Amino acid sequence: MGVAAAGACTRTPLVSGQAGPVSKQQASLTRYVDPYIGTGFHGHVFLGANVPFGAVQLGPVNITEGWDWCSGYHYSDSTIVGFAHTHLSGTGIGDLGDITVMPTTGPVRVTEGRVKNPERGLVSLFSHQEEQAKPGYYAVRLKRYDIKAELTATERVGFHQYTFPKSDASHLVFDLQQGIGWDLATDTHIEQLNDSTLVGYRNSKGWATDQRLFFAAVFSRPIRNFTSLQVLDTLGNTKPAATGNRIKGVVTFATQAGEQVKLKVGISPVSSEGALANIRAEIPHWNFQRVVTQADAAWNRELQKVQIQANNTRLKTFYTALYHTMIAPSVFNDHNGDYRGTDQQVHRNPGFTNLTTFSLWDTYRAAHPLFTILQPERVNDMVSSMLAIYQQQGKLPVWHLMGNETNCMVGYSAVPVVVDAYLKGFTGFDAALAYEAVKTTAMRDEFGLKAVKELGFIPANGEVESVSKGLEYAIDDWCIAQMARQMGKQADYAYFSQRALNYRNYFDKTAGFMRGRVAQKEWRTPFDPFKSVHMKSDFTEGNAWQYTWLVPQDVEGLIALLGGEQRFSQKLDSLFLVKGSMGEEASPDISGLIGMYAHGNEPGHHITYLFNYVGQPWKTADKVRSITDNFYTAKPDGIIGNEDVGQMSAWHVFSTLGFYPLNPANGTYVFGSPAVERATIQLAGGKSLTIETKNNSSANKYIQGVTLNGRTYTKSYITHQQLMRGGTLKFQMGPLPSATWGVSPADRPKSVL
Repeated sequence: MGVAAAGACTRTPLVSGQAGPVSKQQASLTRYVDPYIGTGFHGHVFLGANVPFGAVQLGPVNITEGWDWCSGYHYSDSTIVGFAHTHLSGTGIGDLGDITVMPTTGPVRVTEGRVKNPERGLVSLFSHQEEQAKPGYYAVRLKRYDIKAELTATERVGFHQYTFPKSDASHLVFDLQQGIGWDLATDTHIEQLNDSTLVGYRNSKGWATDQRLFFAAVFSRPIRNFTSLQVLDTLGNTKPAATGNRIKGVVTFATQAGEQVKLKVGISPVSSEGALANIRAEIPHWNFQRVVTQADAAWNRELQKVQIQANNTRLKTFYTALYHTMIAPSVFNDHNGDYRGTDQQVHRNPGFTNLTTFSLWDTYRAAHPLFTILQPERVNDMVSSMLAIYQQQGKLPVWHLMGNETNCMVGYSAVPVVVDAYLKGFTGFDAALAYEAVKTTAMRDEFGLKAVKELGFIPANGEVESVSKGLEYAIDDWCIAQMARQMGKQADYAYFSQRALNYRNYFDKTAGFMRGRVAQKEWRTPFDPFKSVHMKSDFTEGNAWQYTWLVPQDVEGLIALLGGEQRFSQKLDSLFLVKGSMGEEASPDISGLIGMYAHGNEPGHHITYLFNYVGQPWKTADKVRSITDNFYTAKPDGIIGNEDVGQMSAWHVFSTLGFYPLNPANGTYVFGSPAVERATIQLAGGKSLTIETKNNSSANKYIQGVTLNGRTYTKSYITHQQLMRGGTLKFQMGPLPSATWGVSPADRPKSVL
């Protein structure tokens, strides 16, 4: 994700139950998932054990900190200071890392230590050769202690299995101080409940300013000795204490060589009693392998929703991308449905599965549209969670994390998600409340909205990132207009349709770019379309070259602004060719550059598909296939930019299949260049859509013709309704652009059908 200023937020580099058994054919799909993809470069992905959309992300934490360690782990590292139960995947800010457990032997150590001086702390080295990661399972040998750590998980419970050497002083150290990135523990507590159970809580502040998490830890053997300590200083001096801001708990026992100690840790946003109940409900036994098998089956159940035929590398990048789209949003309630809301009140039996980690500025573009196809049962829960947040905080979520509003990024990007679900016919939420929420959110005065209502633009000298905010608001307002039209609210439809055109107020026809506007007749100067200044300019993690195209809601209007189809096409061609310096203060998120096109950051994800709007689908095919092949690889550095909580991967999933939701809420998908031989998508109601490509290869990347259910299909887009009916979609591919397919104005995508 990009995380730029939006209110107080800055970004500085620094689900239900388990699946049953599956067949061998189905079980084979998890072998194509490589969780290491994206752990290198700037991918920031989570590595560890979890289940789809689970509350628990149980995995290793390196001692190193910084921007590339936002998830707590980076492939370049070789240190481990513990295994934490919560992680973020693909963000630009580090947080979470709650309830860290570290197995050790020898003298008790409760501080991290340093690699150059390890004896003062508990840090251990490890090797990737002695590490294994697959969906639902993680294992590693801690060199310093010769301990094999194995992890698996259910939705709300982390299951640990540690194989110890012979020792009279084996330990499991619970670190309630340790966190990731901005996270800082404020109030922590741990106590022994009985001979095999610990309970406690961890309150912290960071990106989530008031995070509260409760836990319970149950051991497979009686606790021989338990102590709790408050760390007093960086030297590791301690005093006995059960409550404080640097609490560590130490369980000590003797082990024989090869002896296994198992540990179940339940987490809860409500109470330690809830955490214990989660353990009883989800893992009422001590069969570690059974939970590994169940986690694998849960992932297979989801991966099987899209079955593709392709070469081995494509299988790995595709299924790993699909896997990454299902780490978040994550469950944020107890097994009985109770959760703690943004209002810090406990809400009981809400009637939906409450979720958190809504990276909406990123995910509204493709991840949420993907959910409407592959996760229809969860879409209602996602929208219901957002509407509950609206009722608790007075506006829809912006970037919501663990019951906290971070206000990160620009726009009110929950609006496209809510509207898209409504327009696609989802009925598992209160539609009247949904409309109230989107309208109320848009009619506030914060973050430049007062100026939007009064002037139609945000003055650049009064609000940082004014252009990016204004362009995102226009997209959101267009979505509200469509919902108002569908509901028969004509006055609102007219009002928000007019606000949706505000993007025009940031376009300088003389310069030919979107740029900061100071007043009706004054632009911000000096102006350099290449320059990008992180957190201080008119653009969020980008420049004028990149943001001029951010009008997915009205591409026809953008074409007119740029001087018609020919000039639009020429400038779009230039985007992928121009060279220029973005300056020393540009955001590191601006990665994956082709000319000035930046695939590593979300505002440009729709751009390659714009060529279809001017009857040049072969240019879309050329760019999309190149990005799919080269910017997504089966290596640790195989994601060209920050994963952004599933958005980078959602682009790859869609584009590999051959289409993309350029407009996030008009219910259409623009064709690109399908990169599979065949795909079968399991749809709601037992239906399926089969995609077949004839004569497809790296050279034959251009669509020559399409048939839908045996009938010739000339349009270069397809609607959500057509996809959801199922059937067979066939692409005929070739080595040269077609002179006719998708060229006619009647066959081009449209903003409003």
